[in-house]
Amino acid sequence: MTSDLEARPAPAAAPEEALKIVPARHPLTWIAAAVVAVLIAMAGHALVTNKAFDWPTFTRFVIQKSILEAIALTLELTLFGVVAGFLLGTVLALLRISRNPLLRAVSWTYTWIFRSVPLILQLLFWYNLAILYNEISFGIPFGPSFVSVGTMSLIPPFLAAGLGLALHQGAYAAEIVRAGFLSVDAGQREAAAALGIPAGRQFRRVVLPQAMRTIVPTAANEIVGLLKATSQVYVMALPELFYQVQVIYTRSGRVIPLLLVATAWYLALTTVLSIAQFSVERHFGRGTQRTLPPTPLQRLRAAWRRG
Repeated sequence: MTSDLEARPAPAAAPEEALKIVPARHPLTWIAAAVVAVLIAMAGHALVTNKAFDWPTFTRFVIQKSILEAIALTLELTLFGVVAGFLLGTVLALLRISRNPLLRAVSWTYTWIFRSVPLILQLLFWYNLAILYNEISFGIPFGPSFVSVGTMSLIPPFLAAGLGLALHQGAYAAEIVRAGFLSVDAGQREAAAALGIPAGRQFRRVVLPQAMRTIVPTAANEIVGLLKATSQVYVMALPELFYQVQVIYTRSGRVIPLLLVATAWYLALTTVLSIAQFSVERHFGRGTQRTLPPTPLQRLRAAWRRG
């Protein structure tokens, strides 16, 4: 039998005795934010007031016809290098994971050589290929040739630049694609095979969608890097963005504003690629996340509603 004290309910806490939730204070964070804000203001003030930036010249050349044509050539070289490079890289990745030791050795050797040699040397090699081979013959291997074509006419400067970029990119793309394939658990393929799914459909429906989650972020970084690497094509006298900017500031003497023109366009192009990367990553992340990350437009709408 319980006593009256045990049966009596505990007295309710007074309102003033209730627990108060005190938000955590982070003074160092606010101090760091204030310092960063001051530095940003100083940088903005320098951009506006320093006459050496010569913003009128920047405005005059940023949308000049020759600059726009150079941007078009830069995008063409990037597209050529990305498409050809990743096609070659996919083939090399498949060779690397094959069971044939000769195919694995060929893939490894290619990757080793083209990752070891700087891009600018590869571009110069392809640009001067006519010194090594005056003509390229087509015929029976180790036998007679039926057609011979001059190297200079077969590989013009644009194609030489595109080959240099694509072959260089293929070595890096091979490792990216191989890592994506290896990231897929072997049990996924075994389960698909147990269900009787053909090998081709296994690759398209099971392996590739899961591998793309690993491939896309690294591949996007390589594409951005290749876009900027097109600036090294200036050694071949191709009028891409960086070469054209050099030509203009050599004639006009306006070095800083022309360099700002190139900087602005590279920033704009890489921003577009970053937005495309976000969209592709969001697409292939649908099966792994319950709630997809909001798009920039969705974030703006949410901020507008909160405001």
